[in-house]
Amino acid sequence: MDSKLVIFDGNAIMHRAFHAIPPLTTKDGEAINALYGLVSILINIVENLKPTHIIFCFDEKEPTFRNKLLPTYQSQRPETDHNLILQFQKARDFLESVNIPVYSKSGFEADDVIGTIATKVALNISISQYPYISETVIVTGDRDILQLVDDSKNIKLFMPIGGLANGKIFAEKETVERLGVMPAQIPDYKALVGDPSDNYFGINGIGPKTASALLSKYKTLIGIYEHMKDIPEKLKAKLISGKESAYLSYKLATIVRDVPIKLDIKSSDKWNLVSENVLKLFEQYGFKTLTARIKALGERIEKEKQGLLF
Repeated sequence: MDSKLVIFDGNAIMHRAFHAIPPLTTKDGEAINALYGLVSILINIVENLKPTHIIFCFDEKEPTFRNKLLPTYQSQRPETDHNLILQFQKARDFLESVNIPVYSKSGFEADDVIGTIATKVALNISISQYPYISETVIVTGDRDILQLVDDSKNIKLFMPIGGLANGKIFAEKETVERLGVMPAQIPDYKALVGDPSDNYFGINGIGPKTASALLSKYKTLIGIYEHMKDIPEKLKAKLISGKESAYLSYKLATIVRDVPIKLDIKSSDKWNLVSENVLKLFEQYGFKTLTARIKALGERIEKEKQGLLF
């Protein structure tokens, strides 16, 4: 039977929830709004996308290879709020209680681990190692991960829109509509325009419209530099002066797809959102609404399973 793998970008979801949901605390005064949001979107995804396999990926605390390439990478970002930091362990405790595997790797971002898992699954489908995984959906609020979208490999992205309750599926068509380039061209695009949120700047004087036009004609960053003789002098001068920055930006923007992790895809279909451990955690955190939702979801899943028997 064909199955659907959903990979969650844990850090992106937690950050989004922390800033979207008003402060919530346990009876002991511990912040839990980011965890509440993570659980809520997990329930939404299970209800609407009906995954058979679920994986979460997180960043590690250590600097990544990108910080070595560019010491100022993401340096302008404010420090993560202490009340959010404290919730990451609670999130891992919750995921352990529902038997959802978590992957991360020091020296790499969650994006890279997600890219590696999605690539491994797609590759192993082609050699019949995981023939039952027919579709992979990545859940994140990070647009950088759109570069992993691939219709031929049935890799899509689900991005929350306007909060946590609603979202949109991005395939290649939707990605082009959003960014003006194909998913595989996103690193090339960001090599030209940069990404101020990550503190690298591409080529000075080249904006989205020019970048899209160049990539439409020459396809890749390398292709652009191979056709410099065909490019107008004023634009050529910008490309020449910004070449080193462009290639550095390309490395920073490109999601790694061969992070050294040991993937056990079969363990990702053992999840169970309704268990005594979960209900105890929810009681501890005071998640009354989520307790009702998760019980209702469990009943629905059970009914669906029973329906398959007949």
